[in-house]
Amino acid sequence: MGTTGRTLGLVETQRVVLFTEDDPLVLDSGETIAPVEVAYETYGERAADDRNVVVVCHALTGDANAAGHHGDPTRPGWWDTLIGPGKPVDTDRLFVISTNLLGGCQGTTGPSSVNPATGRPYGLTFPLFTVSDLVRVQRALLSRLGIESVLAAVGGSLGGMQVLQWALDYPDDLEHGIVVCATARLSAQNIAFSAVARAAIMNDPDFHDGDYYETGRGPDHGLSVARMMAHITYLSEESMRQKFGRRIQDRDEPRFDLGVDFQVESYLQHQGKVFLDRFDANSYLYLTRVMDYFDPFADRDATRDRLKATATKFLVLSFDTDWRFDSSHSRAIVRTLTAHRVPVSYREIPSPHGHDSFLLSVPEYHRTVAAYIDRALAEREI
Repeated sequence: MGTTGRTLGLVETQRVVLFTEDDPLVLDSGETIAPVEVAYETYGERAADDRNVVVVCHALTGDANAAGHHGDPTRPGWWDTLIGPGKPVDTDRLFVISTNLLGGCQGTTGPSSVNPATGRPYGLTFPLFTVSDLVRVQRALLSRLGIESVLAAVGGSLGGMQVLQWALDYPDDLEHGIVVCATARLSAQNIAFSAVARAAIMNDPDFHDGDYYETGRGPDHGLSVARMMAHITYLSEESMRQKFGRRIQDRDEPRFDLGVDFQVESYLQHQGKVFLDRFDANSYLYLTRVMDYFDPFADRDATRDRLKATATKFLVLSFDTDWRFDSSHSRAIVRTLTAHRVPVSYREIPSPHGHDSFLLSVPEYHRTVAAYIDRALAEREI
């Protein structure tokens, strides 16, 4: 599975303060936060009329570094397979903006940030927020950059949820939404996975009710278990069979003990361990909870009015082996959009890689995204 196109090479994260104490961010809950700093990256050249702007919305554990690298070419951005010169989101033609989400831990204000009122990290005093709040911050960044309309927003998983919310909250600002392996409403099973992950973190003896930043120890065990369990849901059974089967880690015969023996066990432990170096446990709690409460089509009357007002056209994609957000979730989105006469194209992509397919170089997936963006650019040039 080779990635077509070229790499962006070295890129830089920028930071900007968008909200201040005199003009705070007002959340859907009515609570306020100030200041709010946002980390973001841009790729490609911005057209004079802004006709080529694309917003990238990241998933649960992403960050602003969607493409290129920060000095180590072997560690590219999380969507480097999709974004870059000659790639489906072609930075030779597009101006791409990628932000770290509100509540994150990679440069944007979140639970690990210092609360100016106390001089200490927010921890669990950070207010809960919604997907609409995430998009509000993204839109504020574009306003600061002087951008009034967007050719497309593209996102997978939680990122796809944000794309839907963009079309509802800013109906005149977004021409195209590309929603990949996402959902408009988590199932009970999805919520259950997140509940167990949060329990692992919050029951860790080093959690200290979220105030672990100054203790020198964090809830590392709980966070690694949460990541291990989540990672299982991102892979398909077929991909795990191909990668690991029942192979023993470093010998021909099993040890017959309770330690790590199978390759799949070693792999999951590694995933849990490396996650600790880049993610904050409180951010994991908040962002999983944001997904639980997302239900933008719950009010039928409001849905009718908001979708009637939107000018956004959609491409919705799912993968046939994704069981975290299986294709029924995408089809439900398509049915709602179609029922309200919103233009939408849908495709289920064959892939053996499960939910993680949206991060990988799946040829049919990349061809579909590239063709859709080509048409979107052509429409603007007519």
